Amino acid sequence: MRTGMWLVGARGSVAVTSLVGALAVRDGLAEPTGCVTELPALRSPAVPTFADLVFGGHDISVLRLVKKAEALAAGGVLPLPLVELVAGELAEMETQVLTVPTGPTQHDVADRVAADLTAFRDAHRLDELVVVNVSSTEALATPHPAHADLTALRAALQRPDPVLPNSSLFAYAAFTAGCGYVEFTPSTGPRLPALAELAEQAGAVYAGCDGKTGQTLLKSVLAPMFAMRHLQVQSWSGINLLGGGDGANLVEPGANAAKVASKQRVLAEILGYQPEGHNRIDYVADIGDLKTAWDLVTFSGFLGTRMRMEFSWHGCDSALAAPLVLDLVRLTAAAHAAGGRGPVPELGFFFKDPLGSGSHALADQWEQLRRLVAGWGDADAGVA
Repeated sequence: MRTGMWLVGARGSVAVTSLVGALAVRDGLAEPTGCVTELPALRSPAVPTFADLVFGGHDISVLRLVKKAEALAAGGVLPLPLVELVAGELAEMETQVLTVPTGPTQHDVADRVAADLTAFRDAHRLDELVVVNVSSTEALATPHPAHADLTALRAALQRPDPVLPNSSLFAYAAFTAGCGYVEFTPSTGPRLPALAELAEQAGAVYAGCDGKTGQTLLKSVLAPMFAMRHLQVQSWSGINLLGGGDGANLVEPGANAAKVASKQRVLAEILGYQPEGHNRIDYVADIGDLKTAWDLVTFSGFLGTRMRMEFSWHGCDSALAAPLVLDLVRLTAAAHAAGGRGPVPELGFFFKDPLGSGSHALADQWEQLRRLVAGWGDADAGVA
């Protein structure tokens, strides 16, 4: 199944790491480590292969893909020999990464984005096209009456004053073009009633929000342990130190608040109550694309005995995120090809703040995902 992967923020760290990784795996230069679609439990002929993927995107940056990949190699994110091996293919992609359109109204911009997507799909004869937002985190959208109704939203988009954040505008354009959409950031994206209505009308599928790559991934494993052992968590606090573009962007208070809110939801959902404590995100330029998180958990056990757990997480954000992006594109394409529409809750396995997913516990989410993929196999078998 020939599948397009359209990246919003295509010249950023996560996007370029995803592109280099996809090319390297496709060409047999690297193993698909971190891609859960390559595990036996999730292998399915319904899921596009790496050879099926075709790449394009939008960005406001003009930095060439090869230059960005070389910068990531200098920062320890990518192996330089691997970048050199795929540099020619990256250079060929330059014409497929377009400047974000502008226009007098958001309606004009959305029309131009949708036209870019349609032209890309037609030019490459794609069976599926999935748009993934890996651009900078935005502050969450200010509520607007037009967000609740598709007819009102369409009318509002034709006025000069913007009513949608960029992430939601790209979701609107993707659904208008009949494309799948993945909100990999904590931004608003498709989380508006009017956009849910549009996706349903267009028969489009979507997933999000905020890729689960580090500290929250650990929470989604450890919090169920406390719940299942009937241990009372009194407090859970964490500090995150980030460098790179993501960390710099999160200096902005609105973007920081959106990210923190996304990280906090998992505990209340799993434990059934909100422990004391909070998360903090600080920017440390010197650590580049690396990140460090430290957590302190206090809890009480039998007869009120007080105990504590401390753990730290050191990771490379782009290297953790990129395989998830590749998984999500392939799974979202398969979900649409299988007849899905609207949110795909089974893809909650990949997100901090999953859309339509009932559980935040990783083991439960894994089982939901496994059953989804197994069902595609059953459907194929039934057709045969």
